[in-house]
Amino acid sequence: MTTVFFVRHAEPNYKNHDDLTRELSAKGMKDRRLVTYFLQAKKIDVILSSPYKRAVDTISDFAQKRALEVHLIEDFRERRVGGWIENFDSFCQRQWSEFSYKLSGGESLKEVQDRNINALADVLLKYTGKNIAIGSHGTALSTIINYYDRRFGYTDFMKIKDLMPWVVQFDFEGKECRSIRAFNLFDIS
Repeated sequence: MTTVFFVRHAEPNYKNHDDLTRELSAKGMKDRRLVTYFLQAKKIDVILSSPYKRAVDTISDFAQKRALEVHLIEDFRERRVGGWIENFDSFCQRQWSEFSYKLSGGESLKEVQDRNINALADVLLKYTGKNIAIGSHGTALSTIINYYDRRFGYTDFMKIKDLMPWVVQFDFEGKECRSIRAFNLFDIS
């Protein structure tokens, strides 16, 4: 059994519109301790992350306490939107209803899903039988859930849109997903 804990980042600083360097807010820095608390009993062998600062910063507190290195995987990054969007909810609704919809310079949810699932397949092959924590993002993680459970869609995405940090556990036998379980860390602490 390979267990993967996808960790959606804590609250970012929304004033920074640069996806790569957007850091955590003061609240996010505080809330990342919820991730550390949650993961401490999970016997994590490997820590991976999207290269985006907010994802790395969310999981790095746990990594430092366990003296584990955070390995960056480019393909676990968040969806490239194609610019800053003022009406994010409307944009998201259209993307979830048309999985191939994208703005110029952006990615469709199908492209995000394919990229993340391919990266996950490599991870499952490389770290078979391990417990893995992966720093991730709301949309990227939602497309992964949708890949294994097509019932997860726009309504479910909107329920977790502001839930940061958030953890989803996937259990695999080989490449086959056996179970998915989500954790609201604010209910656990």
